[in-house]
Amino acid sequence: MIFILKVTTNKEERAMDMIHERAILKSLHVFAITRPHGLKGYLIIEAADRDTIEEAAFNLPYVKGIIGKTVTYEEVKNMIKPEVQDFNIEIGDIVEMIADHFKNEKGKVMRIDKKKGEIVVSLLGAAVPIPVTVKMDNVKVIRRDSEQGEAKEEENGYN
Repeated sequence: MIFILKVTTNKEERAMDMIHERAILKSLHVFAITRPHGLKGYLIIEAADRDTIEEAAFNLPYVKGIIGKTVTYEEVKNMIKPEVQDFNIEIGDIVEMIADHFKNEKGKVMRIDKKKGEIVVSLLGAAVPIPVTVKMDNVKVIRRDSEQGEAKEEENGYN
Protein backbone atom coordinates (compact mmCIF):
# COMPACT_ATOMS: atom_id res chain seq x y z
CA MET A 1 0.00 0.00 0.00
CA ILE A 2 1.26 3.48 -0.85
CA PHE A 3 0.74 6.49 1.43
CA ILE A 4 1.63 10.19 1.24
CA LEU A 5 3.11 11.74 4.35
CA LYS A 6 3.17 15.51 5.02
CA VAL A 7 6.48 16.70 6.48
CA THR A 8 8.19 20.02 7.16
CA THR A 9 9.41 21.62 3.93
CA ASN A 10 13.17 21.23 3.37
CA LYS A 11 13.35 18.55 6.10
CA GLU A 12 12.26 15.69 3.84
CA GLU A 13 15.68 13.97 3.93
CA ARG A 14 15.87 14.09 7.73
CA ALA A 15 12.30 12.79 8.09
CA MET A 16 13.11 9.94 5.66
CA ASP A 17 16.17 9.01 7.71
CA MET A 18 14.23 8.96 10.99
CA ILE A 19 11.40 6.87 9.55
CA HIS A 20 13.94 4.48 8.02
CA GLU A 21 15.79 4.12 11.34
CA ARG A 22 12.56 3.47 13.26
CA ALA A 23 11.35 0.93 10.69
CA ILE A 24 14.61 -1.02 11.03
CA LEU A 25 14.68 -0.73 14.83
CA LYS A 26 11.10 -2.00 15.21
CA SER A 27 11.25 -4.43 12.25
CA LEU A 28 8.30 -2.70 10.57
CA HIS A 29 7.14 -3.66 7.08
CA VAL A 30 8.12 -0.40 5.35
CA PHE A 31 9.20 -1.28 1.84
CA ALA A 32 10.14 2.07 0.27
CA ILE A 33 10.42 5.78 1.13
CA THR A 34 10.98 8.50 -1.46
CA ARG A 35 10.62 12.22 -2.01
CA PRO A 36 8.26 13.12 -4.83
CA HIS A 37 9.98 14.99 -7.66
CA GLY A 38 9.06 18.68 -7.72
CA LEU A 39 6.88 18.55 -4.60
CA LYS A 40 8.35 19.85 -1.36
CA GLY A 41 7.00 18.90 2.07
CA TYR A 42 5.83 15.38 1.19
CA LEU A 43 7.13 11.82 1.26
CA ILE A 44 5.76 8.78 -0.53
CA ILE A 45 5.93 5.61 1.56
CA GLU A 46 5.10 2.02 0.66
CA ALA A 47 4.25 -0.20 3.61
CA ALA A 48 2.16 -3.22 4.57
CA ASP A 49 -0.71 -1.12 5.99
CA ARG A 50 -1.67 2.21 7.54
CA ASP A 51 -0.87 1.03 11.09
CA THR A 52 2.72 0.36 10.01
CA ILE A 53 3.08 3.91 8.64
CA GLU A 54 1.54 5.38 11.78
CA GLU A 55 3.95 3.45 13.98
CA ALA A 56 6.97 4.33 11.81
CA ALA A 57 6.17 8.07 11.81
CA PHE A 58 4.45 8.51 15.19
CA ASN A 59 5.72 11.50 17.18
CA LEU A 60 8.77 12.11 14.98
CA PRO A 61 10.01 15.66 14.47
CA TYR A 62 9.17 17.18 11.06
CA VAL A 63 6.35 14.66 10.44
CA LYS A 64 2.96 16.37 10.28
CA GLY A 65 0.70 13.48 9.32
CA ILE A 66 -0.59 11.02 6.76
CA ILE A 67 -2.55 12.51 3.87
CA GLY A 68 -5.92 10.83 3.32
CA LYS A 69 -6.22 7.31 2.01
CA THR A 70 -3.90 5.02 0.11
CA VAL A 71 -2.93 5.95 -3.43
CA THR A 72 -2.13 3.80 -6.43
CA TYR A 73 1.23 3.60 -8.16
CA GLU A 74 -0.33 5.16 -11.28
CA GLU A 75 -1.27 8.27 -9.24
CA VAL A 76 2.30 8.84 -8.03
CA LYS A 77 4.29 7.39 -10.94
CA ASN A 78 5.24 10.80 -12.41
CA MET A 79 6.39 12.07 -9.00
CA ILE A 80 8.62 9.05 -8.43
CA LYS A 81 10.03 8.66 -11.92
CA PRO A 82 9.64 11.95 -13.77
CA GLU A 83 9.96 11.95 -17.53
CA VAL A 84 12.61 14.33 -18.78
CA GLN A 85 10.96 16.23 -21.57
CA ASP A 86 12.97 17.41 -24.52
CA PHE A 87 12.62 21.18 -24.39
CA ASN A 88 13.59 23.23 -27.38
CA ILE A 89 15.49 25.89 -25.42
CA GLU A 90 19.14 26.71 -26.01
CA ILE A 91 21.69 28.92 -24.27
CA GLY A 92 21.51 32.42 -25.75
CA ASP A 93 17.78 32.24 -26.59
CA ILE A 94 15.62 35.22 -25.70
CA VAL A 95 12.59 33.99 -23.74
CA GLU A 96 9.46 35.53 -22.28
CA MET A 97 8.19 34.43 -18.87
CA ILE A 98 4.58 33.27 -19.13
CA ALA A 99 4.00 32.54 -15.44
CA ASP A 100 5.29 33.25 -11.93
CA HIS A 101 6.43 36.60 -10.57
CA PHE A 102 8.22 37.68 -13.74
CA LYS A 103 5.26 37.22 -16.10
CA ASN A 104 5.76 39.12 -19.41
CA GLU A 105 9.43 39.86 -18.58
CA LYS A 106 12.04 38.95 -21.18
CA GLY A 107 15.41 37.37 -20.50
CA LYS A 108 18.40 35.72 -22.13
CA VAL A 109 19.04 32.05 -21.32
CA MET A 110 22.36 31.68 -19.48
CA ARG A 111 22.18 28.06 -18.19
CA ILE A 112 19.95 25.02 -18.67
CA ASP A 113 19.34 22.21 -16.17
CA LYS A 114 17.22 19.65 -18.03
CA LYS A 115 17.28 17.23 -15.10
CA LYS A 116 15.54 19.77 -12.84
CA GLY A 117 13.56 21.27 -15.71
CA GLU A 118 14.94 24.74 -14.94
CA ILE A 119 16.78 27.49 -16.77
CA VAL A 120 18.71 30.52 -15.54
CA VAL A 121 17.89 33.69 -17.42
CA SER A 122 19.34 37.18 -17.21
CA LEU A 123 16.50 39.70 -17.20
CA LEU A 124 16.79 42.12 -20.13
CA GLY A 125 14.75 44.96 -18.62
CA ALA A 126 16.91 45.26 -15.50
CA ALA A 127 19.55 47.99 -15.15
CA VAL A 128 21.88 45.42 -13.57
CA PRO A 129 21.95 41.85 -14.98
CA ILE A 130 19.95 39.71 -12.54
CA PRO A 131 20.12 35.91 -12.92
CA VAL A 132 16.71 34.31 -12.26
CA THR A 133 15.98 30.58 -12.11
CA VAL A 134 12.64 29.58 -13.64
CA LYS A 135 10.96 26.34 -14.68
CA MET A 136 11.30 25.55 -18.39
CA ASP A 137 7.55 25.24 -18.82
CA ASN A 138 7.08 28.81 -17.53
CA VAL A 139 8.85 30.39 -20.52
CA LYS A 140 8.45 30.58 -24.28
CA VAL A 141 11.24 31.21 -26.78
CA ILE A 142 10.66 34.44 -28.67
CA ARG A 143 14.02 34.75 -30.45
CA ARG A 144 16.88 32.37 -31.11
CA ASP A 145 20.54 33.34 -31.66
CA SER A 146 20.90 30.90 -34.58
CA GLU A 147 17.90 32.53 -36.32
CA GLN A 148 19.60 35.92 -36.02
CA GLY A 149 22.78 34.48 -37.54
CA GLU A 150 20.87 32.89 -40.44
CA ALA A 151 19.01 36.15 -41.13
CA LYS A 152 22.29 38.10 -41.23
CA GLU A 153 23.80 35.54 -43.63
CA GLU A 154 20.79 35.88 -45.96
CA GLU A 155 21.05 39.69 -45.88
CA ASN A 156 24.71 39.50 -46.85
CA GLY A 157 24.06 36.91 -49.61
CA TYR A 158 25.89 33.99 -47.99
CA ASN A 159 23.13 31.39 -48.61
